Amino acid sequence: MEAKTINTNADAAFVHGGGKKVINIQPITRIEGHARIAIQLDEAGNVADSRLNVMALRGFEKFIEGRPAEEVPRIVSRICGICPWMHHTASNKAVDGCFGAQVPPTAHKLRELMQVMAQINDKILHFFFLAAPDFVLGPGADYSVRNVLGIVQANPELARRVVKMRQAGQMMIEKFAGRVIHPVVVVPGGFAKSMTEAERLELLEKSREQLEFARFCIDFAKKNIFYNLDADTVGLGQITTGFLGTVKPEDGSLTLFDGVLRLMKADGSYHDFSYEEYADQLGEHVEPWSYSKFPYARGWGEGFSMDLAAPKGIYRVNTLARLNVCEQINTPLAQAELEEFRERFGRPAQSTMLYHWARLIELVYACERVIELLEDREITDTQVRGEVTPGAGRGVGCVEAPRGTLIHDYTTDANGCISKANIIVGTTHNVAPMNMSIRQVAQNVIQKGVVTEEGLNKVEMAVRAYDP
Repeated sequence: MEAKTINTNADAAFVHGGGKKVINIQPITRIEGHARIAIQLDEAGNVADSRLNVMALRGFEKFIEGRPAEEVPRIVSRICGICPWMHHTASNKAVDGCFGAQVPPTAHKLRELMQVMAQINDKILHFFFLAAPDFVLGPGADYSVRNVLGIVQANPELARRVVKMRQAGQMMIEKFAGRVIHPVVVVPGGFAKSMTEAERLELLEKSREQLEFARFCIDFAKKNIFYNLDADTVGLGQITTGFLGTVKPEDGSLTLFDGVLRLMKADGSYHDFSYEEYADQLGEHVEPWSYSKFPYARGWGEGFSMDLAAPKGIYRVNTLARLNVCEQINTPLAQAELEEFRERFGRPAQSTMLYHWARLIELVYACERVIELLEDREITDTQVRGEVTPGAGRGVGCVEAPRGTLIHDYTTDANGCISKANIIVGTTHNVAPMNMSIRQVAQNVIQKGVVTEEGLNKVEMAVRAYDP
């Protein structure tokens, strides 16, 4: 088999064999995990097909079988080193359901506080460290500088401020909760410790600094990136799909922690359902060439297809999806940003590149929500854990992770041990849409066998937008 290496930031190569020409991009750079892309060319050198392979280990669903359920939230935080808080929190919510635990109101607030604080740090990481080089330096910039070090060289003051704020956010969590990675402080029935008044005031002061930084971030991005995007960039990886996200049942507003799931079709129509009903509404398709599951909207009754012209059952999650499905955002600064966003792009917005803009709107919301929680004096109440009696049951825990809707579904036996588990992580919901987006880009940038470094990077940009 002959291979010809192409000079690109990823290990991209033409591979000739079996009558096919395949361009492999491995690994995909600047994402929070491991993945590769295989682009198949026909005899004319045009794109016949493309496949995204995400190295997703599904073993945790088996690892935890037979384990006492109260151990599981400490185990599944290892699924992701970037967002362990989301798995930790969703898992505890599932265990609560299995045991019928009643979580005190203050514990709910402390859980949400930790999860939303973790969202802030993740969004700073993705936008500035992973996504921004494509926009600040340009998709055609040399790969040796099209990275976070290039950002440092191009704008050292911005880079210093970004690193300082993310580090401060991580330390805020660690100082209060003991760990910022692989947490243990959320427990079945509630929270492992209460918050002192001194801790509340310290976190509140630092959270106000985070909000000012979030306002700077979105203002900087709009003036220097978003307002200047040309039509080709806005259309990069654009597909037409439905969307899934969590909203508050009373008013349909954005929430990252607790509510009901809303499944929206591409035409904007939608219906809501509880976490426990997810298996009736969402199916899980498998493909022989992928490690990942391919969730689809079973409730639409149209089956599953990733055909670009006529997709079936395809929906998306993550920041853009959450902004599309919600009616409004119940914090003033983020709501003002949402109104501008919808005035420009409508509802639902379909452009894949708009995930980045939506991500910064959510950053503003998360900072405002943290301040709301810390200004509530009840968050220092000492009643932070209810009684827990292990036994047989089923629980479905769900939160909105940075990468999308996260579902943990557990069944326990009479001894309170896990007998069955199903986990759908945020990235998994987006595997089918990501495959569609890279195919859309590849078909536009690779024609008649002409392959450029900038074109291949644009294929990767379609993946980075989803933050897998």
